[in-house]
Amino acid sequence: MSHCLPEIKLSSDQLSMLSMFQGMTGATARDCVIDEKQNRVIFVVAKGQMGLAIGKDGSSVKKIERALRRPVEMVEWADDVEGLVRNTLGAKYVQEVRVGDRLDGTKGIVAVVDYRKKGAVLGIGGKNAEKVRLLVRRYFGIENVQITSEL
Repeated sequence: MSHCLPEIKLSSDQLSMLSMFQGMTGATARDCVIDEKQNRVIFVVAKGQMGLAIGKDGSSVKKIERALRRPVEMVEWADDVEGLVRNTLGAKYVQEVRVGDRLDGTKGIVAVVDYRKKGAVLGIGGKNAEKVRLLVRRYFGIENVQITSEL
C-alpha cells in the first residue's frame, strides 16, 4: 500500500521540534505529531535510527522531554501499514496485522496481539492504541483500528 494521501503539512511548531530533535539526537525524524489529547509529542524516526534517537539509556529522549516539557514517544517509520502498526505497538507483541475492506467501503485494520501482553500493548488509558490510530490515519487514511487478542 503506497502513499495515496496528500503531503503532510507541518506547522512551524512541528518544524522547530523536528529540527531540535535532529540537533539533539543526530537521528533523522520524518515527522512529528503533537497529540494534545494525550499531552505528548510523537516523533516518527527514520528506519534504522531508533537507537541513535533514543540515546544511551534513553538520554536523548530525556533531553528532548525536558526541552519540550512534555512526554516524547518515538516510532520507527515503516513504508507499509503493517510495518507501522508493528513498530508502533511493539513488533514482538503483534502476532498478525490484517488490513481489510469494511462494509462502508473504508479500510480497517485488525492487529492481533499476544493476549498475555494486551494491557501493555494498549498502554495506560489506551494511549498506544490511540497512537496507532493517529499514525495510520495520518499516513494511510485508515480510520478504523481494532486491537484484539486470540487465545
